[in-house]
Amino acid sequence: MVWLKRLLIGSGLGLISVAGWLWLTMLSPWFYDRPDDLPDIEQRSHQVFVYGTLRLAPVRLVVMGSFGAPEEAVLEGYQRSGLDLSQQPGSQVEGLRLRVDATELARLDRYERLGIRYERVKKTLTDGSNAWVYLRLPETHNALLLPIEMPIALRP
Repeated sequence: MVWLKRLLIGSGLGLISVAGWLWLTMLSPWFYDRPDDLPDIEQRSHQVFVYGTLRLAPVRLVVMGSFGAPEEAVLEGYQRSGLDLSQQPGSQVEGLRLRVDATELARLDRYERLGIRYERVKKTLTDGSNAWVYLRLPETHNALLLPIEMPIALRP
């Protein structure tokens, strides 16, 4: 009976830890400040093409607070490598096109770390519709976020 109590307590703590991590990384006001140089989000309906974790309905519900009315979609001229896309003529990426409002788009921007990890670019999907696509920023931009090694000549 003691092992059952320990199992329940351990499971409860694990669940709380996962929920806390999800809240911190996806919803909390900490750990992401929208860069000032990004344009404001227009107060209208937007379409977003998703191809990774956001294809999962529970992830969309946690991140956006809705499912986004998903529809199957394809982006041509790109290939998927992990959670990133790179241009590749003749390739295509299958995903979902979501319909979101300005608040949901802001939540997606936060989740994708817009301006820090990803940029949001308007692309034309194979059906002719336009949608925002999150593309990884070049490594040179991300390198600015890492500590810079001081040249040997300038070290104290």
